[in-house]
Amino acid sequence: MDMAEMAQGGAQLQLERFDVLIVGAGISGIGGAYHLTQQCAGKSFVVLESQAGFGGTWRTHRYPGIRSDSDLHTFGYRFKPWKGVPIATAEEIRKYMGEVIEDNDLAGHIRYNHRIVSASWSSQDKYWTIEAEDSAAGVRRRFAATFLWMCQGYYRHEGGYTPQWPGMESFSGRIVHPQEWPEDLDLAGKRVMVIGSGATAATIVPAVAGKCAHVTMLQRSPTYFITGRNINELAQMLRELQIPEEWTHEIVRRKILKDQATFTQRCFEEPEAVRKELLGNARNLLGESCDVDKHFNPAYRPWRQRIAFVPDADLFTAIRDGHASVVTDEIERFEAGGIRLKSGDLLAADVVVTATGFHLSVLGDIAFTIDGEPLDFAKTVTYLGTMFTGVPNMAWVFGYFRASWTLRADLIADFVCRLLKHMDARGAQMAVPQLRDDERDMPLKPWVDPENFNPGYLLRGLHLLPSQGAHVPWLHTQDYWNEKDQLPSIDLDDGALRYA
Repeated sequence: MDMAEMAQGGAQLQLERFDVLIVGAGISGIGGAYHLTQQCAGKSFVVLESQAGFGGTWRTHRYPGIRSDSDLHTFGYRFKPWKGVPIATAEEIRKYMGEVIEDNDLAGHIRYNHRIVSASWSSQDKYWTIEAEDSAAGVRRRFAATFLWMCQGYYRHEGGYTPQWPGMESFSGRIVHPQEWPEDLDLAGKRVMVIGSGATAATIVPAVAGKCAHVTMLQRSPTYFITGRNINELAQMLRELQIPEEWTHEIVRRKILKDQATFTQRCFEEPEAVRKELLGNARNLLGESCDVDKHFNPAYRPWRQRIAFVPDADLFTAIRDGHASVVTDEIERFEAGGIRLKSGDLLAADVVVTATGFHLSVLGDIAFTIDGEPLDFAKTVTYLGTMFTGVPNMAWVFGYFRASWTLRADLIADFVCRLLKHMDARGAQMAVPQLRDDERDMPLKPWVDPENFNPGYLLRGLHLLPSQGAHVPWLHTQDYWNEKDQLPSIDLDDGALRYA
């Protein structure tokens, strides 16, 4: 790191300079920092995090029962074996991340309470200038970095998405979004209504069932759930055989990935058979306590939206035991004592939890400029789902929908480190994706095909995201089995990247 001086409003600000600036100290950012130390040991870097500590999602969300919805053998880093149960609590995940930070001396590279407000690229200077608000010190700071590594995720941590229904102001109870769970919320003796049926709702409902008067999951339409024991029998067996943890980690990861790929393929090739299996499992667990066809049989084929994993069938157990119930209907309006449904029924409630999703955050909602011109991200075309046409020296980590986020974070980390070393070997200070001459009229597609995957947060923000093209390297495939071979072998000198 070196420092220069810059004037701002008559005052002198230090401009701290780094080779790489990582945005975010969540699962992607901490992983990126580790890979830099291992693969690009000579590069200086800093990690800027807006929150007061590391963890990202696992720090933001503090609602009851907060846990992963991916197994930690694949959601965990490939370089650090996971030794706990597959579905882990937020606290366990933060502990795991903390060990990565401590074991690899990463703490000195992280600046907490630094919210980035702008990022400006100069083709003349060949670096990014980043301005950040240091909320702890109450000052603005400036950084310069040759390469910008966006690891902040894809949703706004400041607040979740809650639709506006008629009469919400008349409700006499409390309305809470899981992303903003208040510490003083006491549910004892309360009638709790959880609006939504995704992974968040499926976590909260069993976590509060039996601790409140009753909890109801109110959904507009059903969701698929898959259940299983929160153990990995293969991992247990390998440990009993005293296989080294590194081997166990890799073997279990490969087995899980193969099983997931097989299941995903079946969802496309024989969706009705998969539907029948999922509903049959729900019937076996719920018995006569619930109308499975009404409440757990979505109109869409399996895996068109994310399938929530329910460890040890806790959601179904809560419903079967009478501590929880599920209602499928639409909301007409809120009233003082609860929610009036379009069917005419009134669901009484003291607390309403809106597990209705989040706001998409495109590049951290940072104001980007390139040579003084504002960046319209939606007008770019993605390069390998991580870089973008006309945007120099920047990579964005956007993980997998149908597999663990961290699988792609690790792959992109390898790619970024390879690109940085390739630039050094060429003596280049800039690498920017550009369509080749015969690709300028290439047909473009959305960032994600809505017919393939269409959760609400994505559809609400799809117009803000880049396009993808018709062939490699202009695709965002969301296919781990393809990318695990493609990303390490992509030709960095095929003309799709312009160097300077």
